[in-house]
Amino acid sequence: MNGTTALDGVLQRAHLVRVSPVSGAGEDGEIRVDLSDPAESARIRAAMAVESLPGFHCMCLGDVRFEVLDRAGEPLAAVVLHHGVTLRWGRWEGDAVLADGRLLLAWLDGHGMPGPLREFEADRLRARKSADAERDWLAAMPAGLEGTADRILGLSRTGGSPSPDLLAELTDRLQLAFPEPVERTLALLDWYGSGSGRCSGHPLHEGVPGELLAGVPIAGLIAALADPRAEDRHDAGAVRHLAGWKTRPRQKRDVASLPEGLRVRLLAHARHCGDSDKQARAERWLAPPRA
Repeated sequence: MNGTTALDGVLQRAHLVRVSPVSGAGEDGEIRVDLSDPAESARIRAAMAVESLPGFHCMCLGDVRFEVLDRAGEPLAAVVLHHGVTLRWGRWEGDAVLADGRLLLAWLDGHGMPGPLREFEADRLRARKSADAERDWLAAMPAGLEGTADRILGLSRTGGSPSPDLLAELTDRLQLAFPEPVERTLALLDWYGSGSGRCSGHPLHEGVPGELLAGVPIAGLIAALADPRAEDRHDAGAVRHLAGWKTRPRQKRDVASLPEGLRVRLLAHARHCGDSDKQARAERWLAPPRA
């Protein structure tokens, strides 16, 4: 009895379920729910309904443990919830995908265990923000780099750095697409200012335009930012580049060579960007020294 309905068959005979966090940490403690009430039994059965058994096995220990007991208090099953999406049970070869994981999280919330639902919603919000940032980053990718996105995005999946060959290819393509240096630098600044925009803790693929900007002489950066076509989005890339961690071989000297008006402009952008880390870095790099 290892199919998608096997757990439901056990739950139909359950009298009590004892629920506890797997880690034992956090504000959510153990709860006990009497399943002798047919309505309560129906609710948990619906919440733990299984859609499929694809055969995969999550590598983590899980989040919430359900111990299902019969009328005599004898154990019927021990099931573990993973990420609000799958269940693990010893009778299955792999983890089971829930028909509606959020329904089970809502059941937990309604019985005094709100933590898993809050964490699930927070994870979904982070995933949406990450997807939005990646979409913005791809939209800002300069012309001429078609066909390279998958290789660059792959850096975030593998934890790798761009190879010299990849950087050389991107440089050659950009020079063909933007023969004029100022236009090319503006395209890189726009690209580097997109995505998450963070100076630290950003996906690795977002660092690629920064690597390319490191090869642009500081005079070229200054010329691009002084160009009438330079906008706030280009300032965003410039702040991220100039105030980031070891982004240029001679970063301190390069920042010191910025015209005062440009320095003030970039600092003003950082102070209004809403990113406290970037603002703090910009204050260290761009603010005039105190007397």
